[in-house]
Amino acid sequence: MGQVVIAAFKPKPGKQEELLRVVAGRLPLLRRLGLATDRVNITMRAANGTIIDVSEWTDEAAIARAHETPEVLELWERYETCCEYVKLESLDEIGLDFATFESVDLPTL
Repeated sequence: MGQVVIAAFKPKPGKQEELLRVVAGRLPLLRRLGLATDRVNITMRAANGTIIDVSEWTDEAAIARAHETPEVLELWERYETCCEYVKLESLDEIGLDFATFESVDLPTL
């Protein structure tokens, strides 16, 4: 059964556009490797600029395989150059009854 993940990425100063390009390339790569489902992802932005991405791994084993896949490890290095991983609890919106975020259209690669 699929595993839904909500990931939050706070862009480093001046790296917002680079981060969006990295996020845009993530699912095509994971799908090509058989690690992510075809479920449509949702990408949004918090008031502080953090990018939140909701997607689905194929299963729990796919998450483990990602940690051993050179292409995924390279992708994670690209994330590290343009953002910091943050916890959802760090976002002001999470404390609201209905957490609302700005919709983000990812660039076409």
